[in-house]
Amino acid sequence: MSGDAHLWGAETDKAVANFPVSGEPIPAAVVHWLGRIKAAAARVNAELGVLDGDLAERIAEAADAVAAGQHDAHFPVDVFQTGSGTSSNMNANEVIAALAGEGVHPNDHVNLGQSSNDVFPSAVHLAALDRAANGLLPALDRLATSLATKADEFADVVKAGRTHLMDAVPVTLGQEFAGYASQVRLGSERVQSVLGRLGQIPLGGTAVGTGLNTHPRFAAGVRERLARETALPISGPDDRFEAQAARDALVETSGALNTIAVSLTKIANDVRWMGSGPRAGLAEIALPELQKGSSIMPGKVNPVIPEVVVQVAAQVIGNHTAITVAGMQGNFELNVTVPLLARNLLQSIELLSSACTLFAERCIDGIVADEAQCRRYAERTLIVATALNPYVGYDTAAEIVREAAATDRPVRDVARDRGVDESVLDEALDLHRMTRPHDG
Repeated sequence: MSGDAHLWGAETDKAVANFPVSGEPIPAAVVHWLGRIKAAAARVNAELGVLDGDLAERIAEAADAVAAGQHDAHFPVDVFQTGSGTSSNMNANEVIAALAGEGVHPNDHVNLGQSSNDVFPSAVHLAALDRAANGLLPALDRLATSLATKADEFADVVKAGRTHLMDAVPVTLGQEFAGYASQVRLGSERVQSVLGRLGQIPLGGTAVGTGLNTHPRFAAGVRERLARETALPISGPDDRFEAQAARDALVETSGALNTIAVSLTKIANDVRWMGSGPRAGLAEIALPELQKGSSIMPGKVNPVIPEVVVQVAAQVIGNHTAITVAGMQGNFELNVTVPLLARNLLQSIELLSSACTLFAERCIDGIVADEAQCRRYAERTLIVATALNPYVGYDTAAEIVREAAATDRPVRDVARDRGVDESVLDEALDLHRMTRPHDG
């Protein structure tokens, strides 16, 4: 076969002609998992005696090559295609049959015991499961570790707290970063909690969930083989008709990603605020200088990685909206938006995986605190008067704040003039003690 020849057949040609929509094919990860499933299917069908052993091994070896990404160029069907993914399943059947050689039929042999309605969503579930478990979770752990390391490093850096973007009682920079680390870890736990349901695949249901035209032991055999080969939590569904008709596990997974995107937006924006300046902003921390920030303003440096993170988060949140709407499109025995679900969910997983790694390695790891600036803000905030409430009462403390603001004097000086004992001031206005009121 020449280098210009393609491996697909007539059904793929029809799909290419019918769906000139985006120019974007289905995600490669789905193609690879179609290959894995069809390789396992061929071998299991041979074990069950429903497919000739030599034929099965030729199919399995061809499918293994597809799974390894050796033939990605031969999967040209647009992601916006028939909603069951039939065109991409037929594409896979034709490519594998062509690779397997003479006597192999795309439907009778490669697709034996399968339907597009069960095998394509199974490939989508397993692609998402694989990338979430082996890509996103390690990236989240990397980011959480970076944030926790900075929390320890900044444990004693006292700064002004802020609520409503207004001065509040002191906190430590370490406490803020520990909060960020916890957000990321909780996001990881949310992803982990859905993996088992994501791994429940409808394989074996064939067209409508009844399993017509498949061996009764086929699906279990394929799942066991795939689970053994990949160490992923692949299992049968609680109810095969739910698994065939609904794609709720994909929507649930996207919901976890959506929450992570919200968390990352909060963290990235806080980092941008704290790093703003260097002279007309907060300038509590310095971010790594990665590149010029302006083509006209010399010396300007921008928080480019946090800006990437908030853009990624916006895309993930947008993807989740589309996934939510797509998840509603299940009618009776089939959801007809599976290619869209695949495209958006896998994109979200990949974007978050990359963004978390970049955020950790090119931003968080290199952050340096300006301890003097942080303390200066903490000492200047009038809200430290809150710590006087137990000694003088809320109303008197409020009067002290108003006078200190009007006269531009420190809270301590105004309180002393109003008769508050120096020992009380030493105890109440200890900034470190305010950040840990229950220690000791």
